[in-house]
Amino acid sequence: MASSPLFNSFLPKPTTAAPSPPSTSLSFSAKYVPFTAITSSSDSSPTAESYSLDEIVYRSRTGSLLDVQHDMAALKQFDGQYWRSLFDSRVGKTTWPYGSGVWSKKEWVLPEISDDDIVSAFEGNTNLFWAERFGKVHLDMYDLWVKHCGISHTGSFKDLGMTVLVSQVNRLRKMKRPLVGVGCASTGDTSAALSAYCAAANIPSIVFLPANKISMAQLVQPIANGAFVLSIDTDFDGCMKLIRQVTSELPIYLANSLNSLRLEGQKTAAIEILQQFDWEVPDWVIVPGGNLGNIYAFYKGFNMCQELGLVDRIPRLVCAQAANANPLYLYYKSGWQEFQPVRASTTFASAIQIGDPVSIDRAVFALKNSNGIVEEATEEELMDAMALADSTGMFICPHTGVALTALTKLRKSGIIGPTDRTVVVSTAHGLKFTQSKIDYHSRQIKDMSCRLANPPVQVKSDFGAVMDVLKNYLDSRAS
Repeated sequence: MASSPLFNSFLPKPTTAAPSPPSTSLSFSAKYVPFTAITSSSDSSPTAESYSLDEIVYRSRTGSLLDVQHDMAALKQFDGQYWRSLFDSRVGKTTWPYGSGVWSKKEWVLPEISDDDIVSAFEGNTNLFWAERFGKVHLDMYDLWVKHCGISHTGSFKDLGMTVLVSQVNRLRKMKRPLVGVGCASTGDTSAALSAYCAAANIPSIVFLPANKISMAQLVQPIANGAFVLSIDTDFDGCMKLIRQVTSELPIYLANSLNSLRLEGQKTAAIEILQQFDWEVPDWVIVPGGNLGNIYAFYKGFNMCQELGLVDRIPRLVCAQAANANPLYLYYKSGWQEFQPVRASTTFASAIQIGDPVSIDRAVFALKNSNGIVEEATEEELMDAMALADSTGMFICPHTGVALTALTKLRKSGIIGPTDRTVVVSTAHGLKFTQSKIDYHSRQIKDMSCRLANPPVQVKSDFGAVMDVLKNYLDSRAS
């Protein structure tokens, strides 16, 4: 168990000279392989199925997911201390492109891409917030942290994956590949990230959104960034089906997490967490789950650090789902007997309102290999958790409310201990979900008590009336 965060903050940090980067990133390589090859490790012969990252391919010959496989033997030419020092030396710098939290790990992400082809907003390097008051007062925990991935260019963790995907598309277009644009189905955040990065590279973006199922703050982002937006009368799963059909007929690059390039960027958030703890491994990491690519991305980042000697273990992972869209939770509770998609109901955690997740196999693999757990949150639980967190100085999204609900349940059951170092991943900025917060605090949500609502007090423009209200408030706080 690591020492307390307060104690660590006063320790002098050792100073070492930054290592020289590898002579050329071209000494490293990566390729697509079937995800089944990763899970079985049984078919690694020279004739095994694989594809260059410069090919436009999303599925294996048998229809299974693909995964990006790095040349680990080449990376292992450098020991763990080398990689730790190299990555640490790049944090906060402006040297292109290494000031990005993603591209500071370029050798582990897209090793063969030219720096000139990279499209980056220096994403990543997001705040790891010590949730001191929330942890101590409400959970009797002293080492609770929130990784604010939403403090990013477009306000969500999707930037981490999109910088990688759009950079590769930029490379492919310069190679004269017949791509007219990039398309995605989205519940909000994916479309925001895609449209922003495509706009920066002058690449057309096409977005399929489920009508009336995302917040206005999320809808306005792709519109403002010049995307071609289709509002479709279906849910996310329906949009996903349509975009897959479209991209199979037109030269539009698919940007959803079916495309494993996105996960290469998202895995860097796990590496960042280790960096921020001076390479000490937390006990638990809790991630909201919808399409389920993110839980696998975190596993992949942690596992890569272990395999290359940067750390000696990985955290236990928890995937948190909304009860209204919980196919992974039901699968987990059945003892992994049989997966059944569900028809997702409306949830305030709209980005994870997905009943048939593309990355189900990836998520199960990650959880089984990290001794992981799946938990769920009802609508009232997630909204109360969001309000409680906000009242301690945070301003989180409903999806983080799902993750905090999972934490609360696991803490109360004793599975997570009071001294366990625990990280909750916050996936989007709370400002994207202001309407849900307004509805909660004005008690406008049907069939929800909104027990932590804090509406403004209406008072006359009169000194005496104001004094009476203030005295009542201060007396209530004192008691």
